[in-house]
Amino acid sequence: MSDSPIAISANTAWYVWNFRRPLIRTLRERGYRIVILAPRDPYAEKLVQEGAEFWDIPMEAKGKNPLRELGLLFRYWDAYRKIRPLAALHYTIKPDLYGSIAARFLHIPVINNVTGLGTVFEKGGPLEILVRILYRFAFAKAQRIFFQNQDDYRLFIDHGLVRKAQTDILPGSGVDIQRFVPEEFPPIKTDEPFIFLFVGRLLKAKGVEDLIAAAPLVREKHPNATIVLLGKRDDRDPTSADPKLLDRGIGEKLVEYGGIVDDVKPWLTKAHCVVLPSYYREGIPRSLLEAAAMGKPLIAADSVGTREPVINGENGFLCESRNPKDLAEKMIAMIELPPEKLREMGAASRRLAENRFDERIVLDKYIQNLEVLAPLPPPTD
Repeated sequence: MSDSPIAISANTAWYVWNFRRPLIRTLRERGYRIVILAPRDPYAEKLVQEGAEFWDIPMEAKGKNPLRELGLLFRYWDAYRKIRPLAALHYTIKPDLYGSIAARFLHIPVINNVTGLGTVFEKGGPLEILVRILYRFAFAKAQRIFFQNQDDYRLFIDHGLVRKAQTDILPGSGVDIQRFVPEEFPPIKTDEPFIFLFVGRLLKAKGVEDLIAAAPLVREKHPNATIVLLGKRDDRDPTSADPKLLDRGIGEKLVEYGGIVDDVKPWLTKAHCVVLPSYYREGIPRSLLEAAAMGKPLIAADSVGTREPVINGENGFLCESRNPKDLAEKMIAMIELPPEKLREMGAASRRLAENRFDERIVLDKYIQNLEVLAPLPPPTD
């Protein structure tokens, strides 16, 4: 194992555990030592058990206090000064920004991954201007910048935030097509539930409120339609779906809430369709990729990131974002498809996952770049 590590940083240890474990394993198999930089949470110890080292970097994912942001920049600088990584791999907004700036000061090669831009680029105003300035400065010396969809790539190129020579486009985070495989499609009978599954944080911008608003329109025509929500609910977060609306939707059995789960496969197996009416400006949602790999038809908003794994009419339907009526119409159309057409859509999803979204594509791109930017030193006798 090399004495010089690869640093991997994101805004939560949970993110690294759930989305970057295959990369950690691949890099360790090749002889790299891995140091994870993220705020400590219950997944930090799991990463250590995986063979990585963990460096606690407290950060507020949505904080905007300038002094605290400067403090985060200093923490990155101090950590990288001590770790001296061969290269720094950044994910999520604040590591992309402050980790890159700190690495720039210390002449450490950087590979950034724009995993999504949230809502800041949708609102305009002074904050968006400031964020663009930060991105332009932070990314100026980055050796490689990966984007997960064409929309984010075009935005950064068109506004001069990056140079084309720095960039490449990945198929999201990819999906393990060996682990997520189709199982027997659930029964399609008029007297049994038709299950729609939503997987994601229960945020307003993820379309949760639209899904609850669409539910009675769907149930009016198809009383056996069942909508299941999986994911983190945080009523203290001002960007979360309205807690009263959620409670009413659950209480009136418009939706069911399954909470947070570590293994989504059993839930996907039971679902007839996975739905994500998000307008959050996603990278490419992993929930849609896992569903596609398991051969599920998809309904997603025709929005940045969410539209990428859906070929409208072939493996699912695209709906208008922030439009519960259109969402309900697509859900009804899905229920009313002949069983053989549903299965054909599921098979088309699987083919798409195999051909475009296999995580090996992502891992190979990282290896190719690291072989140039951070080659392992030759072994010493």
